[in-house]
Amino acid sequence: MTENKNEEQILGNETIEESAAEAVFAEEEIPAEENDGPVEKDELQLAHEKIAELEAKIEEMDNRYLRLQADFDNSRRRAKLDMEAAQKYRVQSIASDLVEALDNFERATKIEAENEQTKSLLSGLEMVYKAITGALAKEGIEPISSVGEEFDPRLHQAVMQVQDENFGSNIVVEEFQKGYLLKDRVIRPAMVKVNE
Repeated sequence: MTENKNEEQILGNETIEESAAEAVFAEEEIPAEENDGPVEKDELQLAHEKIAELEAKIEEMDNRYLRLQADFDNSRRRAKLDMEAAQKYRVQSIASDLVEALDNFERATKIEAENEQTKSLLSGLEMVYKAITGALAKEGIEPISSVGEEFDPRLHQAVMQVQDENFGSNIVVEEFQKGYLLKDRVIRPAMVKVNE
């Protein structure tokens, strides 16, 4: 029995020594875990910073995308408006040249005809004049009405002023040269005489 007791003591001592060794080992591991804690916190902090940085980049890219989309939409809208304006006023350059020719036609039709040949020539000129004014009217080119109208500096160019009791103040008395509009745009203002 004494041997059993000695063995139990020896075994108990070994068990105690093993327990002590495990405790020492466990104590050594505890500080190691504590050291890992701040390292893990630093890594976690770095990960959060990286996430915040990536989110900021995503937001910046989204904003840049939205700005580019808005710029593209504005460019497309401007191009559409430019095309509509070009379509609407496509005849402006030729109309500017044709109104000069119309002035000459008007002067030619006001000549007094002395014989049948001149009368037939004037009749032909009037037909051509009407055809040209009709074609221009189809494209939106109309003469500006002046005589008896109130003077409008956008539509009329005053070259003379008179005092005439037959007309009210600031009323166009006489037209020297016709003005023309292309839809809502003035091709040439009318040259007029205005009552004071």
